Amino acid sequence: MTDLDTVDFFSDGNVAQDPFEYFDHLRGRNPVFREPHYGVVAVTGHQEVIEAFKNTEALSAVNSIGGPFPPLPFVPEGDDITAQIESHRHRFPIFEHIVTMDPPDHTRARSLLGRMLTPKRLKENEEYLWDLANQQIDEFIDNGRCEFLGEFAKPFATLAITDLLGVPAQDREEFRRVLGAGERPGTRVGALDHEPVGTNPLDYLDDRFRGYLAERRREPVGDILSGLATATYPDGSTPELMELVRPATFLFAAGQETVTKLLSSALRVLGDRPEYQSILREDRGLIRAFVEESLRFDSPTKVDFRLARTSTRIGDLDVPAGTVVMLGLAAANRDPRKFEDPNEFRLDRRNAHDHVAFGRGLHTCAGAPLARMEGHVTLNRLLDRMSDIGISESVHGPAGNRRYTYEPTFLLRGLVELHIEFTPAR
Repeated sequence: MTDLDTVDFFSDGNVAQDPFEYFDHLRGRNPVFREPHYGVVAVTGHQEVIEAFKNTEALSAVNSIGGPFPPLPFVPEGDDITAQIESHRHRFPIFEHIVTMDPPDHTRARSLLGRMLTPKRLKENEEYLWDLANQQIDEFIDNGRCEFLGEFAKPFATLAITDLLGVPAQDREEFRRVLGAGERPGTRVGALDHEPVGTNPLDYLDDRFRGYLAERRREPVGDILSGLATATYPDGSTPELMELVRPATFLFAAGQETVTKLLSSALRVLGDRPEYQSILREDRGLIRAFVEESLRFDSPTKVDFRLARTSTRIGDLDVPAGTVVMLGLAAANRDPRKFEDPNEFRLDRRNAHDHVAFGRGLHTCAGAPLARMEGHVTLNRLLDRMSDIGISESVHGPAGNRRYTYEPTFLLRGLVELHIEFTPAR
């Protein structure tokens, strides 16, 4: 029996596999509780997480990715460390990307994302997704089985965003390959000589989009990339080229991760609970509710972080300036004060949409509409093309005694693999 009082959330492999007992334990101590190993204030209550997300005056997003790692590049001094944060911002992980920005920089960067994610563009992208899902399923449907992440979720999520951002058609197969989403069968000939090994996805994307946008600034051709290349800030000023590149590349990288995890967690439930296959086939209108409950039940992002730049209060705990705050999205989504029977997957849950899987406030995930749309399209197409969808017992064990492995990270929650078997639909 693990002593939950001594567990190190950031390094314990068992907690990485199943964090919910630990989150429940912390919430039982206090929905806002200082853990003993790094002095991180863990927020595990639904109401308290929302309160913290909205407290942008006191809480900075500068450490949103790393949390307590690496340690702060300065020693906090006083009840307001805003000046210290700004003078050391360049020493925080991925400081140049929107996820770590605070207003007014965040506001300006977010305005550029809005140029990419218009309702018209999302509608056009949805039309592409219906065909893309079919094409992806075509690659393995005759086998009667697949490893879902590698054969569907990763390439589907990657190619979905290449279309949304207007990557030229002739380059999309390269994006799929370089970003770890595999190759379309029959597209590769010969060895992988002279290709980079261990490519950093953000570096690769920065380079590619810098090239695209520079070309479109010189010669606009009326496509999506041209619209982004000629975008201006709300005050009419023209962004530097990299100020356009980075929102696009972060949306690309983060969107692939989030959607892959969402799709695999939803399909795991569908395989483990086959009664839902019948329910969703009879009423496709319930698929959207199924996606929302999947997001609540197994949030792709377990935690987000903030740094207290002024001394503040969260819940009933005083939080001094310089404190690392951990916002437990997955924990909040299973708070029994908000969700009845929170550890049960329930399609009839009326408030499932109140989950915080995509955050809240200024940093609400800009790609949330895209992720929801990809989930809706995927589940519809899987139900169209397959019957008797089941979890592979040879890989994951029998019903009631499954073996699933999750990525060993404190930040994200996603299956390493998901093997399914099915009967191709006539």
